[in-house]
Amino acid sequence: MPTVLTPATLVPATAPTMYFVGVTTGSSAIHRVFAAWRPLLGLDGVDLTGIDIPVGAPAADYRAVVAHLRDDPLSRGALVTTHKLDLYAATQDQLRGVNGDAARLHEVSALVAGDGRIDGLALDTITSELSLHAIVPALAGRDVLVMGAGGAALALCDYFAHRSGPDAPASVVVTDIAEERLTAIVKATAGGDPGIAWQSRLLARGDNHDALLAELAPGALVVNATGMGKDRPGSPLTDAAVFPRGGAVWEFNYRGELGFLRQARARAAADALTVEDGWRYFVHGWTRAIDAVFDLGLPTEGAGFDRLYAAAQEVR
Repeated sequence: MPTVLTPATLVPATAPTMYFVGVTTGSSAIHRVFAAWRPLLGLDGVDLTGIDIPVGAPAADYRAVVAHLRDDPLSRGALVTTHKLDLYAATQDQLRGVNGDAARLHEVSALVAGDGRIDGLALDTITSELSLHAIVPALAGRDVLVMGAGGAALALCDYFAHRSGPDAPASVVVTDIAEERLTAIVKATAGGDPGIAWQSRLLARGDNHDALLAELAPGALVVNATGMGKDRPGSPLTDAAVFPRGGAVWEFNYRGELGFLRQARARAAADALTVEDGWRYFVHGWTRAIDAVFDLGLPTEGAGFDRLYAAAQEVR
């Protein structure tokens, strides 16, 4: 069984260790994938340990995790999921430094520790771009609906606004049940591509997105970044929702009940949809974080990346 800790049960590592900070880390495929990657990456003596923190945890939990990584000699770093924004907000003063994306987006997706110091990195900007291009090679002029405004959605919208260039979408609608998360998206995209029409929609808990989906033009991209289907039950849509014909559907999750993914796959043939789960995003995210922690120079494409992707697929 994978080792899973909590902020209250942290203990000194007995071998060089990378951590996975999430909600239900024990059920993640990374435990199998990391075992397959160890010999390929020269990390045979490295452990991977999960740290489970519930959604909405107090700041003290995040501070305990960062202090542990900073002070424990064998703790090398961590990948952070679900808690990217909250961890940054709670621990800024504990971090020696952050990269430019972390400072601008106020999120941390990787922690790198050593010599009694710890740095925070936002890597989802890279991960989302790499994954998006594999799913939708040509996005220019399309509508986009991003359901949920957490850290991964923030990074994706930042890419649209500032780095997509001639492949920029025509319009982007972002939703969330938390006004502060939508405000973060608005701030991150301000001053970006003026050709993109942005909308943010504050929804009540339990609202569905069916009406917003119906407003999209054919060929639109629909992204589930709500966490529903993984960290929380359900889907942001009802089973009656109508997807944009010829569109692309991206579920950020790859595990859980995945109700949204089921809905999209049920309509894929009839509506000519391209449907992707979060597996490629998962692989890119972990390879970027591992590379940051251990400074391995891992590739993001080509034969080297394909080798890692294939090894992950074999144990998925």
